[in-house]
Amino acid sequence: MLGNVESLAYLGPEGVLTATIVALFFLNFATVGRRPVSATVYSNLALAGIVISLLVHVQSLDLEPSALFSGMILFDGVGAFLKFLFGLSAILAILFSQKSNDLKGSDAPSYYILLLVLVLGMNFLAMAANLLMIYLSLEMVSISSYLLTGYVRGVRRSSEAALKYVIYGGVASGVMIYGFSLLYGLTGTMQLSEIAHYLQFHPIDRGVLFLSLLLTLVGFGFKIAAFPFHMWSPDVYEGAPTAFTAFLSVGPKAAGFAVLVRFIITAFFMPEDSAWIDIKSLGVAHLIAVLSAATMTFGNLAALNQENIKRLLAYSSIAHAGYMLMAVAAMNEHTLPALLFYLAIYLVMNLGAFLVAIIVANQFGLEEISGYKGLGRRAQGGAWVAVAMTIFLFSLTGLPPTAGFIGKFYIFAAVMHGGLYWLAIVGALNSVISLYYYARVAKVMFFDDPTDDKPLIFQPWRYTTILGVLAGATLFLGLYWEPLVQWTQDSASLFLITKLSP
Repeated sequence: MLGNVESLAYLGPEGVLTATIVALFFLNFATVGRRPVSATVYSNLALAGIVISLLVHVQSLDLEPSALFSGMILFDGVGAFLKFLFGLSAILAILFSQKSNDLKGSDAPSYYILLLVLVLGMNFLAMAANLLMIYLSLEMVSISSYLLTGYVRGVRRSSEAALKYVIYGGVASGVMIYGFSLLYGLTGTMQLSEIAHYLQFHPIDRGVLFLSLLLTLVGFGFKIAAFPFHMWSPDVYEGAPTAFTAFLSVGPKAAGFAVLVRFIITAFFMPEDSAWIDIKSLGVAHLIAVLSAATMTFGNLAALNQENIKRLLAYSSIAHAGYMLMAVAAMNEHTLPALLFYLAIYLVMNLGAFLVAIIVANQFGLEEISGYKGLGRRAQGGAWVAVAMTIFLFSLTGLPPTAGFIGKFYIFAAVMHGGLYWLAIVGALNSVISLYYYARVAKVMFFDDPTDDKPLIFQPWRYTTILGVLAGATLFLGLYWEPLVQWTQDSASLFLITKLSP
């Protein structure tokens, strides 16, 4: 366990992000009353800051896993892996934002500053190992998300979405911190590892302990959009700028899963052979399993009749939170590798689907599924965009030979090893249900007649390149996934080593 000064050497990426945020702020401040700096300058500076932070992060991987700042945060394999996902999703979000019609004429400096603040908060959230640090990091992520959701001024649905997000988020945050206070009152500590030690060796009121767990899960469930804490998701996804919605669907969700798993495993479980044992036999794994089944079932059923592509992807995101909760419920040696692998796969295929939504919205100003009619038969770039969208949708379904199939395979393997056969059956049935609404979009693109004869012009070129890379990665990882699996296993093993260290 390192002190404050020694811990600073581990936070090079966060230092770079902080310096970039300050630089963007002072650049904006220095140009007040003068000729404004182009939005491209701010976006490129933000992009450079994230790229440099990732390069610094690569250099920090040689450092030993350690507890930093007297145990407030942990530097380990899981946090290191997720920082790469956060950085990649932020890079793509910035590239999406640069030519998005949603953000034209908006306040560029504030947008990119808030986006970097959000990434910084996600980094800390993925490493947090103290109740206070978890709360502060979660609020840092949440407040930035609220502001970015309502970022487009003068658009009623954006302001409405932000207001709903704030109200739901405030309630969830208040309930969660009350759960934290109960847990602190029971154990007398805010360190997750010390909470586990206290639970293991001291008698405790199991009813109050279970209540504290339930209240805490409200905050985590809100962040990952799990049922019944999902209410904000469809409206926020529809109302927020599409480029930010794409980022919101993968980055903060991954951070939410990271802190959820770290909180549950570290505070409420102890290792035994290849599994994790519930210290006080609270039935946490069964609770997560029920939550998983309810989340995926609700998300898929609610998506069946959606007519707006962003709302459809919102309910799809809820369903995928349910799939990822399946791995958490397994509570064995396969939980972390399966979850990390699926988060990486989900980033690729979901950002690809949102990029298609941005392209169609930029070209035709449409977000309704009816606007995708005949997309595959439109001149110039229509066929390619429709094919790429189909790849992403079938991957989200979990069909071979896409990456989504491999991701679900590892999720189901973890569940089967945990003996939760009923949950595996529920997951399989939900995958069949999801095929209907994903295939419905593909059917509209290829078999329905277009409403007009306008061609789909590929502008800007970066969208074409990114779309090709994401579609190619979705197929490639469905055929050759071993390196990514090995990376996730190595990252998970470092988490376990840190967890087992006294």
